[in-house]
Amino acid sequence: MGSVTEVPHSYGTGPGVITPDGCAVDFYAMMPAFGEQDIVHEAVRAGTSILELGCGTGRVTHPLIALGHPVVAVDESPEMLAHVRGAETVCATIQGLSLGRRFGAVLLASHLINAPDDTRSAFLAACRRHVDDDGCVIVQQHPPEWFSDATETEYTRDGVIYRLREVSRPAPDLLTATVEYVVGDRCWTQTFTTTRLDQAGLDASLGAAGLRLDRYLTEDRSWFRAVPARAPGG
Repeated sequence: MGSVTEVPHSYGTGPGVITPDGCAVDFYAMMPAFGEQDIVHEAVRAGTSILELGCGTGRVTHPLIALGHPVVAVDESPEMLAHVRGAETVCATIQGLSLGRRFGAVLLASHLINAPDDTRSAFLAACRRHVDDDGCVIVQQHPPEWFSDATETEYTRDGVIYRLREVSRPAPDLLTATVEYVVGDRCWTQTFTTTRLDQAGLDASLGAAGLRLDRYLTEDRSWFRAVPARAPGG
């Protein structure tokens, strides 16, 4: 019997509160949106209600509200949710979420779909549970090519230094790395492991949750739109 690769858990370091998955609340509170709201807005109808899963401090929530979308923002960190304004907030895990109502769109960003198989299945089940039958699920992923192309990098944007370091591949279809954020004399790190999904794996994961791929929203396939699958003959 072969050895089992131990997959590192996500964790973070730095000043202030660090969430269970390694995110630094103070850093995300100062981090702006990078156009994610426009991708979502263009994929749904004007005024569509949105359930945002893993909203963090609201850096995408707030621009979506400004674009006219009512948003229910979900996160397991009360410290993150304390920064959200203008949205209904729910402190809960994605896996255990059951609001008893549905939305025109469900947003699963931050590469959450690249979680391990069991967690990904639970995330997608929550998406299907909360999306209208004629609605859609907007997902951000690490495209399959990223897993082979990812390497140590550094760049500066809006006064923040971003570094990707300690990139390794502990097992087939897994990538582990540490991302470092430097703002002045403050530094935060987050070490994470993410799972590669090829097209067949993505289609299978969506299908198991009662969803199907509708279309990719960006040329690099990092964003896509899924819709509820119709039963045969339905």
